[in-house]
Amino acid sequence: MTGASRRIAVFGAGYIGLVTGACFAELGHRVVVRDIQPERIRLLNSGDVPFFEPGLGELIARNKERLAFTLDVQEAVADAEAVFVCVDTPPTASGDADLSRVWAVIDAVRRASHLVAVVVKSTVPVGTGARVRAALDERGLPHVGYASNPEFTAEGRAVDDFLHPDRVVIGTEDTAAAAWLADLYKPLDAPVELMDVASAEMVKLASNALLATRITFINEIATVCEATGADITRVSRAVGLDHRLGPHFLKAGLGYGGSCFPKDSRALRAMASNSGYPFQLLNAVIQVNELQPRRTVQRLKAELNGLKGRRIALLGMTFKPATDDMREAPSAVIAARLLAEGATVTCWDPMAPRTTADHAPWTSVTRHPDPLTALTDADAAILVTEWPELTELDWPTAARTMRTPLLLDGRNLLDPTPLLAAGFTHMSVGRPTHRPT
Repeated sequence: MTGASRRIAVFGAGYIGLVTGACFAELGHRVVVRDIQPERIRLLNSGDVPFFEPGLGELIARNKERLAFTLDVQEAVADAEAVFVCVDTPPTASGDADLSRVWAVIDAVRRASHLVAVVVKSTVPVGTGARVRAALDERGLPHVGYASNPEFTAEGRAVDDFLHPDRVVIGTEDTAAAAWLADLYKPLDAPVELMDVASAEMVKLASNALLATRITFINEIATVCEATGADITRVSRAVGLDHRLGPHFLKAGLGYGGSCFPKDSRALRAMASNSGYPFQLLNAVIQVNELQPRRTVQRLKAELNGLKGRRIALLGMTFKPATDDMREAPSAVIAARLLAEGATVTCWDPMAPRTTADHAPWTSVTRHPDPLTALTDADAAILVTEWPELTELDWPTAARTMRTPLLLDGRNLLDPTPLLAAGFTHMSVGRPTHRPT
């Protein structure tokens, strides 16, 4: 806990904003979270969380005396010392980040002359801070500090990442804002990297691009393993034991998804292109990742000698476990390609929102409440999301319910030995295909 309780306004009640607000409240600060969506604020004021993130609901409930939610700008900023901008920055048609929501916040706080700082946590292109600084000056707020304070939280473990960070990055040229933020984060006992605004903005984009590159690289190695008979799980384990490399993000699979890596990689590529530099490595990373789920469908098509009229079960829909987030999920590409090939698609996921069924390709897919039902009469199954329930599934029963016991394990989650004993043909990513004798 901190010695001094601060008063903070957080703009945006999405993943970043709610985690930021709830964690600052946990540290003893008084926080008001403002959003423009009435239904989201209604849910929060009634004690519900509009999306699933482990531990977040409990954190909000525990700190309800220090945490408020509102639609009103003035209520949010009235007593605040700082405003944290945590709104989304979705991609435009050109791949650039859409900053309209950031600018809406800057315009909304134009009369908040009492603020110590405006702090942007949203992921923005390098150079945004200079433009925001100029906008604050134009609105008569030259005395209000500006800082870039990027977040490094992963969905499914965002609360823990916030409260136990590897580092805190603060980009600012304002000494008062720098001191205020450093004191705010002091209880976390994490190294504080103080730098200029542009460098702080680049740290976020570079971090996500490098992680995406590691994922894509190991998937490329997995493809070579499939062609040569090597086992990617053994390869990646041994590579990860090298102290120069480490094991993180070296697990082969269906590629990355979610709200950050795809968007931020494209935004960095667009920013580089706009500056006259063709970021060829990042362009290759994006292309390979987009190909990965399509290649999975092609492998299954070759195994089944065609997909027309086949019944394929997708096990998992969200882009990763421990979240209900469907943004950029490989499952959507896989489902769409299977349908385009003439297959019938069934699916199961314990967390994917029911509203997903209102959007393509899920309008043409049958969703089931449990994996065994989804697998009934299937010609093949693709394990898309590594939900722990799938490690505990009665696979011998599953084999008996399927028309053809064929599993393509897109996350290399399962041990092929018991699956072979149950009668499955087991395909995976970067490993030899195992067939029952």
